[in-house]
Amino acid sequence: MTDTADTSLPAPRLYLASASPRRRELLTQIGLAHEVLLVPAPPGEDEPQHPGERAADYVLRTARDKAVRGRDWMRSQPLPALPLLAADTTVILAGEVLGKPADRADALRILRALSGSTHEVHTAVAVWTGDRLLDAVSITEVRMRELGDDEIGRYCDSGEPFGKAGAYGIQGLAGTFISHISGSYTGVMGLPLFETANLLREAGIPVP
Repeated sequence: MTDTADTSLPAPRLYLASASPRRRELLTQIGLAHEVLLVPAPPGEDEPQHPGERAADYVLRTARDKAVRGRDWMRSQPLPALPLLAADTTVILAGEVLGKPADRADALRILRALSGSTHEVHTAVAVWTGDRLLDAVSITEVRMRELGDDEIGRYCDSGEPFGKAGAYGIQGLAGTFISHISGSYTGVMGLPLFETANLLREAGIPVP
């Protein structure tokens, strides 16, 4: 199953194997016609970290895995063969992967850990084209100001932390929490446009 991104754009040049509205918006922002490929999620825990796997290696593996699953799904459907883009984002604090919060208590724990500290946001992008898998990783340092428990509680009440790596979205209410970034703002959002554009050009897709 697919979901056309924008009927005002020309015929899609690639599939986006992600349900993230932010990634969809960023591709549309640069005028890249695409179609969302709704790939069924694998059974079990969502993107578990392997025992002994380095946090820095985790996000690249998961992005590659998503691209391969998307490719296999595309080939199993009566769909045109197009290049496919997948991505994954994770927040890393002191070597620990901080994924999507499981519940409110988990979101509170994650945000308290990030409060007043500098963490890294790693976003890996993988593009499957023909018989090649191209990939790149964007790493951005993010400084979050000190947050009070009442502030964290109100933020959790907004619902914004859920479904987001590190329990926050820089493009939303949590933009007021971030005092400094060094790296890619769009990478923190979930799709680093510089690295993405370079991979797509390598795959033969013109980028405006």
